Amino acid sequence: MEEVKLWRDKREREMYDSFADLYAIIKTTDKLEKAYVRDLVSSAEYETECLKLIAQFRTLHSALRGVVPSLDRFAEAYRLDAPAGINRLLVSGVPATVEHRATGSSSAAASAAAVAECVQHFITAMDSVKLNMVAVDQVHPLLSDLSTSLAKLGTGLLPPDFEGRTKVRDWLARLAKMGAADELTEQQARQLHFDLESSYNAFMAALPNAGS
Repeated sequence: MEEVKLWRDKREREMYDSFADLYAIIKTTDKLEKAYVRDLVSSAEYETECLKLIAQFRTLHSALRGVVPSLDRFAEAYRLDAPAGINRLLVSGVPATVEHRATGSSSAAASAAAVAECVQHFITAMDSVKLNMVAVDQVHPLLSDLSTSLAKLGTGLLPPDFEGRTKVRDWLARLAKMGAADELTEQQARQLHFDLESSYNAFMAALPNAGS
């Protein structure tokens, strides 16, 4: 019996893999929302995971914009029943904890929004490197956005010697010496991803409510 393939070439296969990732992100977010409402996960854990899912969703949804113009149609086509997840990712765009803080303290809400922005830029940059988007004119804007968002936090939430700031600045300086069309080597891309991942982990660990 002849094997039936869902795709005709590598590009089509990658598209379906991306569809599966998008489905999983939405479904996971929906389950996380329900777990938070039922008090099965702490506020700190919920916010950390939700920020990560929102950033991953934005990166993937942006990459699929040409083939997935409507998330509602995508959900209907693949029988995806996840209203809470879709609302959090597409309508709200921030964790419920950030929304709730906004009603009580404008300064706390501003800090939470700045943290959310940093998480988004960290994950967007890491995912882009994973997707082999390693040309200087692709990488530099992402690291520049990340550097700016880290600067917004100042030293109130992060220590003055936070290693992530230094690593991002070093990479920006390195990229500035290259041409826009130049690409990072495989070794450079691997090192950049490692630096971003270690900086992201250090960033999350340095937050006041980390692990609480």
